[in-house]
Amino acid sequence: MQHGFLDRYANLDSPLHRADARAKIVGFLSLIIVCVSTPSRYWQPFAAYFLLLLALLAISRVPILYVMKRMAVVLPFILMVAIFIPFFKRGGGSYNLGPLTLSGGGLMVLWNVSAKSLISVFSVILLSSTTSFPELLKGLERLKVPKLLIALLSFTYRYVFVLVDEVQRMRRARDSRGWKGRWLWEGKVIGHMIATLFLRSYERGERVYGAMLARGYDGRIRTLEITTFGIYDFALAFLLVAIPLTIRLFTG
Repeated sequence: MQHGFLDRYANLDSPLHRADARAKIVGFLSLIIVCVSTPSRYWQPFAAYFLLLLALLAISRVPILYVMKRMAVVLPFILMVAIFIPFFKRGGGSYNLGPLTLSGGGLMVLWNVSAKSLISVFSVILLSSTTSFPELLKGLERLKVPKLLIALLSFTYRYVFVLVDEVQRMRRARDSRGWKGRWLWEGKVIGHMIATLFLRSYERGERVYGAMLARGYDGRIRTLEITTFGIYDFALAFLLVAIPLTIRLFTG
């Protein structure tokens, strides 16, 4: 079971990798907020945001094929919802596509959702690819994100592999008993598997939490590495905030 599916390239050495996690979190989050607030009738800002992310990708030396594969996993779910909007939304004129009629307003919404989703997902992938997950959690903690949310993210990342492995073992045990899933009444086996997985997850969580309390866990993330927020980190955060704002003000 692979454990580095989010931060596989976080150990590379590049100017973006060496920056403090707080600078990157603030910078990429600002870029996403500015992108989402940009009116959809302007295409120039979105092109500029995308070029900025491509420049950061080149600096980070993260393979572009890896980023494209990650985006290909997320974007279809977004487009599955947005692609039907031009057929139902009215206004903005209409365009005939054979027997189908597309509305101009719906096409604008489709463009709006697609462009902003593409840039937002690109930003998140680039952030996670240049920062290890423990560093991200430590950065969020220093940015005063609630400890409960950080703990949930930490446990989810650490133990999702355990749950997936548990599901695979249950699936092999089910298939070894000749289950084919051809008939409707055989679906109750899936329900039993889900219930069993929930109970095992709950019991495992209680055992892990008890073990952590016995070792002095108080909700804080402790690491041996001491990080400092230097001039370089401040400059990076400033540029990641200032450049999208400048693009937004002068092109939108």
